[in-house]
Amino acid sequence: MRPDVMSPRLGAEIGPAPVAVVAERSAPLKPERRDPLAALRVGLCYWWRHGRWPDLTHPRLFTEWVQWRKLHDRDPRYPALADKVAAKAFVAETLGTEWVTPTLWRGRALPAEPVWPRPFVVKSRHGCNQTAFVHDEGAEWAGLRRRARGWMRRGYGWWLDEWAYRRIERGLLIEPFLGDARTSPLDYKLFVFGGRVEAVQVHLDRDGRHRWIVFDRLWRRVSGASADADPPRPASLSAMIAAAEVLGAGFDFVRVDFYEVAGRPVFGEMTFYPGSGLYRLDPPDLDATWGECWRRAREASATPVSAALRTRSA
Repeated sequence: MRPDVMSPRLGAEIGPAPVAVVAERSAPLKPERRDPLAALRVGLCYWWRHGRWPDLTHPRLFTEWVQWRKLHDRDPRYPALADKVAAKAFVAETLGTEWVTPTLWRGRALPAEPVWPRPFVVKSRHGCNQTAFVHDEGAEWAGLRRRARGWMRRGYGWWLDEWAYRRIERGLLIEPFLGDARTSPLDYKLFVFGGRVEAVQVHLDRDGRHRWIVFDRLWRRVSGASADADPPRPASLSAMIAAAEVLGAGFDFVRVDFYEVAGRPVFGEMTFYPGSGLYRLDPPDLDATWGECWRRAREASATPVSAALRTRSA
């Protein structure tokens, strides 16, 4: 089966991804005590990065919606889909195993010596930006083991109030490196509102001068002019969009990430708090445009902000 052409599982005959399966596999959610300081922390972090206080009651901007979700949205599906191990099982079941990067190993402590063919990637299953690349025999394994122990000691999601990450079992996993030699593949991040892809954020040079460009779903540049030429439209873009819309059905917003390897799409991760809502968007009016997409998706789901707020305050 060639996912760059189209997986049969993405045909018109299938409906939204079976998100109920994910909820069933998630750990039971015990009631949380509401933190009276959470809104203050969220507001101060937002003010620090954006220079203004967010509207946390009636969000209008995309970055405000992310803060609103941190405080009020406790969808039990989020932890399993943000878990890098559980999400693979979900995507393999929904799209097919060919969409998923194999897991070479997973556990809680890296072994004394690496036994996997290089290059490979070490990740935490429960956090973000906890990734290390091992390219050659000279890699300092002892130092990487120390880093991994640090990932395991600390839960993720507390200081930025990203609730879903706090519910994920801590762990480590190792995957084969998908890039060419030492060059990581381009990272395509699809912004899905109400089951529809509205934008594709392409990340360049993640291992060096990291930056990104935003395109619409037709591969027309949305970001402002820069020194970077537009990367070519990926051969598998249509398949990525179809897959992201299957995975994102039933959510007001989720970002679904893919790589393209030898012309075929490979699933990366699903994210419910992109950049924790603290990065400034380029161009700035994207913040309002995507915020309106989120508002419309939420209205279509028949779960207005006011009702969710009443549920959280009950």
